[in-house]
Amino acid sequence: MSHVNVTINGRQYRMACEEGQEARLLDLAGNLETRIQSLRGKFGEIGDARLTVMAALTVCDELLDADQRIRALEEELEALRGVRTAAADRARATQIAVANALNAAAERIEKTTQALNRTIGGGVAIG
Repeated sequence: MSHVNVTINGRQYRMACEEGQEARLLDLAGNLETRIQSLRGKFGEIGDARLTVMAALTVCDELLDADQRIRALEEELEALRGVRTAAADRARATQIAVANALNAAAERIEKTTQALNRTIGGGVAIG
């Protein structure tokens, strides 16, 4: 377990984190500090606790929006997968129909060729 000192709303906090997560924790704390400073710029000195709560609420708001976007994108992805599956099924059906039509045409050509050969071969004596 590692420990990192972070500054939030002008105060230092010693935080524990998993090994290798120190930079991530510093980035998160920096992001929260930036939000608090931005709110302080908009609303002035309204109290440290209130600024921290407001910053936390803006983070939660963004998280909820992101979750909703993710859900919408997952639904869209699932719909697109359904469309892709339907298109693949139609393509397979089309390929089968084309193959059957080509086989039927080949059979007709073969029968016609055999009939012509019988007609030509039976009517002319070679010798």
